[in-house]
Amino acid sequence: MNNQAEFINSISEYNKMTNHETLHPLVSVVDFSKSDPICQFRRIFGFYTVFLKDVMCGDMFYGKNSYDYQEGTLVFIAPGQEYGINNDGNYVQPAGFALLFHPDLIKGTNLGKNIRNYNFFSYEVHEALHLSEKEREIILDCFKNIRFELDQAIDKHSKSLIVNNIELFLNYCTRFYDRQFITRDHINRGVIGKFEKLVDDYLYSEKPKTIGFPMVNYFAEQLNLSANYFGDVMKKELGISAQEFIHNKLIDAAKQQITDPAKSISEISYDLGFRYPQHFTRLFKSKTGVSPTFYKALH
Repeated sequence: MNNQAEFINSISEYNKMTNHETLHPLVSVVDFSKSDPICQFRRIFGFYTVFLKDVMCGDMFYGKNSYDYQEGTLVFIAPGQEYGINNDGNYVQPAGFALLFHPDLIKGTNLGKNIRNYNFFSYEVHEALHLSEKEREIILDCFKNIRFELDQAIDKHSKSLIVNNIELFLNYCTRFYDRQFITRDHINRGVIGKFEKLVDDYLYSEKPKTIGFPMVNYFAEQLNLSANYFGDVMKKELGISAQEFIHNKLIDAAKQQITDPAKSISEISYDLGFRYPQHFTRLFKSKTGVSPTFYKALH
């Protein structure tokens, strides 16, 4: 089994690997039923990749986690992220589809300006999008529309039509993720409960002194979630960001400590992970409307 990640920089390189014709140097829709068998191992792509997998084909690694593909699963991979399948080194016949598009395709376009808003390109693989049958049909229609444009002779309209169809596809994916957040509400509620306990345990321990100010990435990692997916769950469930939730908890902890006459504001700020007391004062005042010193005087 090859454990070294292979870097595939161009769309044409990927098309060559799967025995697909390159119709456009910056974008491709791959139908794996027409592909040659592939030896699947760890790879890093220089372009955006979306896989629609229709059969299970081994453990896929993405980031730090592995994941068994289920039927009708969409996985999004941003340029530079490592992805791969672990198997025994044999060639396998993949199934499903892939949409590949290079960052150069969307430069200067509306999609290029907003691509960072599609947070699912930074999700972990176990946070993949699981499609209903109807949603899968819509996704395949998007792929067909992109493929239709690729089959036409390139003209002055080609780029905008292709990019617009990719943007439409991604907007559908945003809608379907919103649906998935709702249908997984009971799971998400469990995550929020665990998060709240982790924050409380953190703030009332020595960790702020040793690790520092509590950050979203730290708690996301404890929950085995990507920071972006975790942040999106928080916004959908509570209407506030994970960072704001942490700040609110931190201020509650600060209020308890401020009532202790033996503790100075500087000591409290240090106990809560702030390197500089003025940063603590600024956050406290933004949340309560008064300075820590004034609050202490009132209590």
